[in-house]
Amino acid sequence: MASSTKKKKDADAPAEEPASSLIPGLEEPASTATKSYTVLARRYRSRTFDEVVGQDSISRTLQNAISTGRTAHAYLFCGTRGVGKTSMARIFARALNAHGQVQAREIGDAIMRGEDIDVVEIDGASNRGIDDARDLIAGAGIAPARSAYKIYIIDEVHMLTTPAFNALLKTMEEPPSHVKFILCTTEAHKVPATIQSRCQRFDFRNIAATKIAGHLKDVLAKESIAADDAAVMQVARLANGSMRDGLSLLDRLVAASGDGRITAQLLSEVLGMPDASVVAALVSAIGTGDARSALEHCAALLEGGTSIEQALELMADRFRTLMVAAVCGADSELVELAEEARADAARDAKSFEPATLAHLIAVSDAVLRAVKQSGAPRTLFDAAVVRMALAARFAPVGEAAAAGGSAAGAPPGLTAKKAPRPM
Repeated sequence: MASSTKKKKDADAPAEEPASSLIPGLEEPASTATKSYTVLARRYRSRTFDEVVGQDSISRTLQNAISTGRTAHAYLFCGTRGVGKTSMARIFARALNAHGQVQAREIGDAIMRGEDIDVVEIDGASNRGIDDARDLIAGAGIAPARSAYKIYIIDEVHMLTTPAFNALLKTMEEPPSHVKFILCTTEAHKVPATIQSRCQRFDFRNIAATKIAGHLKDVLAKESIAADDAAVMQVARLANGSMRDGLSLLDRLVAASGDGRITAQLLSEVLGMPDASVVAALVSAIGTGDARSALEHCAALLEGGTSIEQALELMADRFRTLMVAAVCGADSELVELAEEARADAARDAKSFEPATLAHLIAVSDAVLRAVKQSGAPRTLFDAAVVRMALAARFAPVGEAAAAGGSAAGAPPGLTAKKAPRPM
């Protein structure tokens, strides 16, 4: 009886409400079968030699080695993060093991996923001890299961301990004929010379911002996402030569845009970057000698949340862009700007002599170091900006040199004209 009463009570109780109705703002997903998202850096990872951006000479050398049958037993891929070392290692391994075979496609896909039984990928940071090295040596003696070679890709190899390196020495010098090593590292100076001497070394270069921007535009086109050229170029510059970093930054912007357009304003909001137009206006005011306007733009930068140190770095970077535009021309590949911004850079560059721009970069760096130790950083910053803006009132570099050089302690290009001596 008690049992039936309990069942009746439970039946009369209201059904438990879902969490989405109890917590404001939390809604049930449109579909219970949620689809996992693959980040852009993985989805657009290079899969062929031609797709590895910025490493053409290395791709060509490795392909020639395969075609002529002159592949080495050990390779060392060096370079900063995100420049294609591990991707190139996988592509090279696939070219060695999945060429001209019936199941080449299956093997090749497994290698590119890092799941092939004959291509072993090892994280040097997690498997760095001598026991791990001994396991690798023992496995190297076993013939490959279905491919021509057993290939070991050791990422961040510089993390291995000294005993582990010593254990690998003999095997890397005279490995079995079916074994090849591909070592990848971001810190080549930490890899012992005895290991390096047993490898063919390839140094991966930082990728130019223009090439990163071109690849990002291709990715955006495939994703059907609109973006301003200036924003894409800024992302490419922030990547600092790393394609993976560029794609990761782009992923953040895509998520923040809500399937909208990627703009410079969005870049400023998401990454905390100041408006580039304000920096350009500040430098332009300095070029025209308008100290008041320059100070107003400085205040706008600082009020927007930009630190004095960051403002000086941005000014130095803008001076550098104008210097390159003045020396090499605004159409040069060294000018890392979108097409519409090149005309503005060419116009602003005409307000400066190249030597003056080089000096202003040095001034920005000197003031940057000074404000870090000063009790009145804003005062130093404002004084430096006014000094830069009033540079036109000082003798040009040529006149200063003709007059016998700069005055003691005064920087070249900003030396005051000598006053006539009293009679």
